[in-house]
Amino acid sequence: MTEAEQRRAQAAAVDLILAAGLILRDDERGRVEVADFGLGSLEAEGAQILTLVQTERLAVKLIALTPWQALPEHWHPRVGDDPGKEETVRHVAGDLFVYVDGPPTIARGRVPTGKEHLYTMRHELVLAPGDQRTFTPGDKHWFQAGERGAVAYSFSTTARDVLDQFTDPDVQRVTVVAGGDR
Repeated sequence: MTEAEQRRAQAAAVDLILAAGLILRDDERGRVEVADFGLGSLEAEGAQILTLVQTERLAVKLIALTPWQALPEHWHPRVGDDPGKEETVRHVAGDLFVYVDGPPTIARGRVPTGKEHLYTMRHELVLAPGDQRTFTPGDKHWFQAGERGAVAYSFSTTARDVLDQFTDPDVQRVTVVAGGDR
C-alpha cells in the first residue's frame, strides 16, 4: 500500500465515523490504522481500525469498513496460558454482515472474487445499529460492510492482533506502507 492509498483510506474511515455521529479528536484521525492484510486489494479486503484503549486486560477499537470491504476470515487463538481474545462487536452505523459457523445463509454479502475457498464461514448475520455479537476464543468469523460501509465498536479482552490466525495463508497482519503517491 502506498502512503497516498493509506491517506485516502484513513480519510474514508474518518468520514464514516463522523457520519455515524461519533466524535474524533484531531490526533485520533491520524491514528486510524489501515490494514490491507498484505493482500493488495484494500477495497475488497481490509479494515480501518482506531484503537481507543489497549491495556493488559482490555481493548476498545473502532472498526470502519468501506462499502463492500471484508475483514478476512480469522479467529483469536490461545496465547500461552491465555485462552485467546474474547470480543464483542457492536454495530454503530451502515450495513454490517457477520459470518460465523452454521448453515450457509449468505444472501446480502458477497465473498471476495476468487476467495471462495478462504471464506468458509457462510452463516450470515445482518446486524442493525445497536446489535452486537460476541465471539469466544477460537470462533472463526469475518465481517463485511454493505453498500453504505459500516462502523462498529470492538470491545475485547487484550488484543494481540498480530497473533490472530487467518484462513488465507497470504494474510500478513502487519501492514507495509511504501513511499510514493500512486
